Amino acid sequence: MDGRSVFENLVSFIRDEIREFKKPINRDTLIEENLGVTGDDAADMILSYSKKFNVDISNFIFVKYFHDEPSVFLANRKLNALTVGDLEKAIIAGRLDEEVINS
Repeated sequence: MDGRSVFENLVSFIRDEIREFKKPINRDTLIEENLGVTGDDAADMILSYSKKFNVDISNFIFVKYFHDEPSVFLANRKLNALTVGDLEKAIIAGRLDEEVINS
């Protein structure tokens, strides 16, 4: 990294990806619920995140954490929480999967 912490670099990346510069972001911030990242935007962000931070996402089960494009028909589907802290742990581990998320 460039002298900043992993967390600071991650927050900077997220802000650039979603063009949100005012909302507070901490380790407990939920990617979909708090930041509104869902569907194709979420898929694009996770792929960019994987490339930028060299994180293996091959075992990440996307549909457990993100809705498809917003739809009233899917609004009731319960998602698992994915936080900024989970993404930080994955950078350190080099992979984003259930074991890292639930650690």
